[in-house]
Amino acid sequence: MPARYGGFETAVEEIGKRLAAGGHEVTVYCRGERHPEPEYLGMRLVYLPAIEKKVAETLSHTGLSVLHAFRSKIGKEGADVALLFNAANAPMLPILRTLRIPVATHVDGLEWKRTKWSGTGQKYYRAAEAMAVRWSDALIADAVGIQDYYRERFDADTVFIPYGAPILTGTDTGKLAEAGYEPGGFHLVVARFEPENHVHVAVDGYRRSKATKPLVVVGSAPYADEYTAQVKELAGDDPRITFMGGVWDQDLLDALYAGALTYIHGHSVGGTNPSLLRAMGAGASVLAFDVNFNREVLGEEAGRFFGDAAELAAQVEAAEADPGAAADRGDAARKRAAERYVWDDVAASYERLCEDLMAGRRTRKTIRGK
Repeated sequence: MPARYGGFETAVEEIGKRLAAGGHEVTVYCRGERHPEPEYLGMRLVYLPAIEKKVAETLSHTGLSVLHAFRSKIGKEGADVALLFNAANAPMLPILRTLRIPVATHVDGLEWKRTKWSGTGQKYYRAAEAMAVRWSDALIADAVGIQDYYRERFDADTVFIPYGAPILTGTDTGKLAEAGYEPGGFHLVVARFEPENHVHVAVDGYRRSKATKPLVVVGSAPYADEYTAQVKELAGDDPRITFMGGVWDQDLLDALYAGALTYIHGHSVGGTNPSLLRAMGAGASVLAFDVNFNREVLGEEAGRFFGDAAELAAQVEAAEADPGAAADRGDAARKRAAERYVWDDVAASYERLCEDLMAGRRTRKTIRGK
C-alpha cells in the first residue's frame, strides 16, 4: 500500500478502505516499498520481508504474516476473519485454522497454466488448489469461469465476487502530450511480459497490419528475460512500435487507456482481469484474446475478439478504418463496467462474507456441502 501494480493490491486497497470507513479494523500485510505512515486510508499496515526469488517470494511472505498473526492471537489481538489472496498460499491455511480464525481464500485464476512455472511449479499450484478447497472456510472466485473450474474439478462451491472498475470520464490530454501522443492516435498494450498474456501475439499481429497509428507497449516482468527478448525480436526495427516499460504514474496510465484508439488485451488465464476493467472504465475500445474470461467481462457488444496474429491485424486495421465504431464500443465498455463492476458493491460483498464466516454460516463443510 498504496497500490501501484497488480489486481490483488488494488482489490485490497479498494475493499480495505471501504471496510475501514465502515468501522471495521483492517490489517494489511505488505511487502516491498514502505508507506511512511503506519496507517493508510484507515488500514493498519504491517510490513514483513520476503525471499526475492520467483518460487519463494509469495509463500515466504505469507509464512511470516501467519507467524505475526499467531503472535497477535497470543496477545489477545487476533483477527476475527482472515482473507488470503492467491491459492499458492494454501499451505499456510492449517496454521490459521489452529488459531481458530475463519479464512476465505481468493483463488485467483488458473495459475498452473502460466508458462513461467516449470513442471514442478505447475504440480505445486495444482496441489495448492486442492489444499485451498480442503482447508478454507470459503473460496472467492472473481469470474464465473473460475467458479465453473472449481465446481468441475473439485465439486467445490465458491463465492462470486468480481473486481471493481475505476470509471474515467475524460482524457488527461496534458499527460498524453507529455508522452508524445494525442487522443485516438495510438494502439495500446498493458501487460506483464508473460506468454499467457500474449504480448507476442499483440506485437506480431500489429506488425503484420497496415496500421498507420503507433503501438505503445507498457509493461515488463521479472524472471522473464527470454520472453521479453522474443517479444522485442518480433517487433524488430518497426518504427511504429514503442516499448515504454513499466509505467507507475497512474495518471499517465489512465490517460493512455482513455486516449488509445484500441486497447489490445491478450490475458488468457487470470479470471476477471483488472487491466481489462481499467481499460473498460476508461472507455477504451477493447480487442481481447478470445477466451471465456474475456467474453464474460466484455459481453458481445463491448469489445472485439481475436485468436491469432492474423485476426488481430484485421481488427486493428478495421478500427483505423472506422474510428467512430471503435469509440462506440469504448462507450459501451464504460457503461458495462459502471453497471457491473462497482467497488462499493464488491466491498459490501466482502463484508457480508466476513459476517457469514464469523457467524459460522460458511465453513469448510459449505464448500462441498458435506
